[in-house]
This record gives sequence, C-alpha cells and structure tokens, in this order.
Amino acid sequence: MLLNPQARLDVPDGTDPCSALARTTHLGIGAHADDLEFMALHGILAAYARDDRWFGGITCTDGAGSVGSLDAAALITRRQAEQREAARIGDYGFIAQLGYTSAEAKDRSDDRLTRDLATLIDACRPEIIYTHNPADRHPTHLAVVARTLHALHSLPRPSRPQRLLGCEVWRSLDWLEGAARIELDVSSHPELAARLADVFSTQIDGGKHYDRAVRGREAANATFGASHAADPSPAVWLAMDLTPLLEDDAPSLTEYLHTHLDAFHRTALKELSAYA
Repeated sequence: MLLNPQARLDVPDGTDPCSALARTTHLGIGAHADDLEFMALHGILAAYARDDRWFGGITCTDGAGSVGSLDAAALITRRQAEQREAARIGDYGFIAQLGYTSAEAKDRSDDRLTRDLATLIDACRPEIIYTHNPADRHPTHLAVVARTLHALHSLPRPSRPQRLLGCEVWRSLDWLEGAARIELDVSSHPELAARLADVFSTQIDGGKHYDRAVRGREAANATFGASHAADPSPAVWLAMDLTPLLEDDAPSLTEYLHTHLDAFHRTALKELSAYA
C-alpha cells in the first residue's frame, strides 16, 4: 500500500490494519519520532481510553541525524522503537512510520511521501488532522506541512477532514491573533503526557530536554495567553487553524501565512505607536 519499502505500520491492540485506519477520528502527521507526542498531544488525550475515538499517528522521516553519539543505523532503530512504545502507552489506533530521509521529505521532485500521506488519509478519513504549522523554523517540519496539504488536495472533498491544525514545535504561535489562534487544552492526563515524553530517551540523553521544554511551554501558553483573566487551563498548546486551506479555492500556504504575519505586523506597530 505504501511506496517506501522502509515504511512500517503497527497496530498496538492487534486490530487488522484496514479496520484500525478506518476507525481513526484524530490523526497526527509529524516529521519525526516524538513530534506527535508534543504537537498532537491534544488528539492523543482526546482519544485515550475511549472506544468511540481513536488517535492515529504518522511519522514521516526515519529520525537520523539527531543529537547524540549513536551511529545513524542504531539511532533510526532506537527512535522507531521509541515511537512504537509511545503508541502502546498512548493507546494509539495505529502508528505508521514512513521511513523517508529528511532529504527525501524536502525534495519537491519526489512525490512518494505526498502519495503515501494521501493513501493513509483516505484510508482514515479522520475528523481532525494535527500537523506542523507554516511558521515553524525546522525545514523538515515545513516540508511535512506542505506535503500534507498537497496530499489533502489530491483527495476529493469528502476524504478531507473537518479541521486541519498546524501546531507549534520549533517556534511559538503566541503571536497569532483572532480565530486563527487555536488554544488546545492538554491538561487532562498529565501523567500520560509525562510518560509519552519520557519514552524518547535518544533525545533526552543526547542533551535535548524536550520533556521539560514542552511542559514549560504548556504552562507559559496558559499563563501568558491573557493578561486580565485567570488561566483557562494549567496546560495549553497552540495551533494555527489551517482549516480554510482545505477548500479547493483556498490560498496557498505561503499566502495564508503572509496574511497572518501582516496582521501581527499591523497590530504590533499600532500598539507601540500609542507610546513611542
């Protein structure tokens, strides 16, 4: 079914793969192992321990090149094992690891990743998709959100989700304004969130404490979201609403980001001009 021979699909509860994909209500599409557990935590928690909602995860790249002392082959093996363990702990409906290199994911002339994503999305037909956002500063994350949107537009409208969210990872989205700024409450299962982050020892042991950083960002988003209101939740993750881009006549990803950057630019200068 998938074009990359390195791809692997696992179903933690043993359901047959076709049924596991078809029951998906919340789908996360991330570049690397551990992206889902940070940016798509809202979807994981929404489906956890329920039989009417299922979270499915797609990790696009093989995870080579991370901080640490392992050689590439050993690192890929360990990171993929960590991702499968996270899927088991989080009770995912399935986890698909597509195994592309970062270079392949970023190569616009190679459409295999786009076609694999389209195949999986069409098999799942989820209500909501969580992926990276177009203001992220990691180039592979940007490639994945672009590939995801291309995959969605290759499908007929009924196969596309009701909502598409671009979540923060390598750059905060606290500058977003209005309806485009989505606040996701991720406070419901703090012990589960901690266990999911702790799984990725290849990252933590290599000197990148993402486990602590995500908890700090969640708290900061909750507290600094509004200056004159109590915190709505102890843990909030931010996303850019990409749902308007699902329409056939939607602006491009670049045009859409430009609109929101322009809005921030105008607001920041207007607020400053009152005092400067």
